[in-house]
Amino acid sequence: MSERIDLLVVNIGQLCTVPAHNGGPQRGAALGDLGLLSGAAVAIREGLVVATGDEAALRSQYTAEQTLDAGGMLVTPGLVDPHTHVIWAGDRADEFERRIAGVTYQQIMAEGGGINRTVRATRAADPQALVAQSRERLRIMLTHGTTTVECKSGYGLETRTEIAMLEAIAALDAELPLDLVPTFLGAHAIPPEYADDPDGYVDLLIGEMLPAVAEWAAVRWPEGVFCDVFCEVGAFSLAQTRRILEAARGYGMPLKLHVDEFEPLGGARLAAELGAVSADHIVVTPEDEIEALGRSNTVAVSLPPTPFGLAHTRYTPARRFLAAGAALAIATDCNPGTGWNESMAFVMALATRYLRLTPAEALAAATVNAAYAIGRGHQVGSLEPGKQADLVIWQVPAYPHLSYRFGSSLAQTVVKRGQVVFTA
Repeated sequence: MSERIDLLVVNIGQLCTVPAHNGGPQRGAALGDLGLLSGAAVAIREGLVVATGDEAALRSQYTAEQTLDAGGMLVTPGLVDPHTHVIWAGDRADEFERRIAGVTYQQIMAEGGGINRTVRATRAADPQALVAQSRERLRIMLTHGTTTVECKSGYGLETRTEIAMLEAIAALDAELPLDLVPTFLGAHAIPPEYADDPDGYVDLLIGEMLPAVAEWAAVRWPEGVFCDVFCEVGAFSLAQTRRILEAARGYGMPLKLHVDEFEPLGGARLAAELGAVSADHIVVTPEDEIEALGRSNTVAVSLPPTPFGLAHTRYTPARRFLAAGAALAIATDCNPGTGWNESMAFVMALATRYLRLTPAEALAAATVNAAYAIGRGHQVGSLEPGKQADLVIWQVPAYPHLSYRFGSSLAQTVVKRGQVVFTA
């Protein structure tokens, strides 16, 4: 007697299950294992993957309430974006024009622009307007095949607005089909009112903001909120970063770091030492710190849209990270200043060209490894039994097209927790 299931996805031209390795991300030379199947189907019950395998075998084993025909096209896990600043108000298009004219990002920041420009707009925004602007960006992400998104605060730089940003994330998570994963990034920049007293702002972060976030999370997000710090020249020093992260760890918050975007300050080594879930940017990471990440469980997250958006020529040395045995993921870094991009498929296109990843490596870095970079590898990022049934049917016959082509969305159908949530 056949088992009953809710949904059977059939007529799949190429199925990429993208399995985890030994209960964790794909590391080093193992990156790019797509678990490819042909003539396959996906069986789904109560929002979870029950089985993948030969279509004829699954048809005989299961009786489905609904069948979804993939039309002979490619099916992959839903894409996971493990680093975004997608909650913000306003824009910085005029700063983009200035950068094109030759003014550097650091010069604009020193003048009070950059992150602090968006801070002013976000502090002034009505909560409903902040949600509405962010909702549209998340909607676009979904239509491009992303089903799980990490979302940072960090454009408040004061307790009230930082909590308001976390509230916006919680509201959008409840409203939209995507899974949102919140990160507290109060240590994104030194706000103007503390320009002459950066250590005073660190004291505020530790003494007021972290306790407020921990209290908020206990009520609104009991599964836990990440704490992140921008460890960089012009932002937070290595010593300040350590103080903040050690305090956050005292509240039970898992850790993330922005490191080595412009200057190496030792942040990658600190991430490995503190057991951070991820170290992100990693553009100018020294060789010894690459090796430290390779020995650790910290996922190295590259953000290729950022140097692309800044017209820089230096990108994460991905092959060096893989040679060191690191777990590598990729993300959009979607933000209003350096990388307003909602498409993880475009990130894969950049990763194959500038990080020198293969199309298979880029897809694994955007799915299973990206899931582990936000502590969700046991739930999403691969089509394995027991994980969420998050998948995308793409309007292409095989996975290389996802990196080969760029500039338009190739997602035909997006399924989240076993439900169709988008059809092109």
